[in-house]
Amino acid sequence: MDTLYTILLHSHSGLRWIVLAALVYAVLIHWLGWRRGHAYRSSDRILAISSVALIHVQLVLGVVLYVLAWGSKVDFGQMANSMIRFYTVEHSLMMILAVVLITWSNAKAKRISDASRRYKLISISWLIALLIILTAIPWPFRAALGAGWF
Repeated sequence: MDTLYTILLHSHSGLRWIVLAALVYAVLIHWLGWRRGHAYRSSDRILAISSVALIHVQLVLGVVLYVLAWGSKVDFGQMANSMIRFYTVEHSLMMILAVVLITWSNAKAKRISDASRRYKLISISWLIALLIILTAIPWPFRAALGAGWF
């Protein structure tokens, strides 16, 4: 159990960097496409699909980690403890919100024929999701949360 948890935790932490890079790149490409009036290209679609797939894999890893770590042991009476509250409620809900926003906007963008509107929707909504994600990551400089870079 401990070995599985450790492997999944390191996978989740390492995949974070790939997800962040993909989202930053996707936001940049879609913002440039919107601002420059480009036609929506197949490479943009592949980038969006790949980014959505990556973030869904990250979500699944996170849910499995949550179940392994907390399962039925969540004690909502301990919400005064900032670390427990962060991992059991704040991190989870904010990440789910970001994934829902990315998934929803990607699905909606598929149905938009105007390239400018499609680029705009993805660039703005994914930027918001990226900001939510950056806020919800237990960065090492957030000492009370006790997480590392990997």
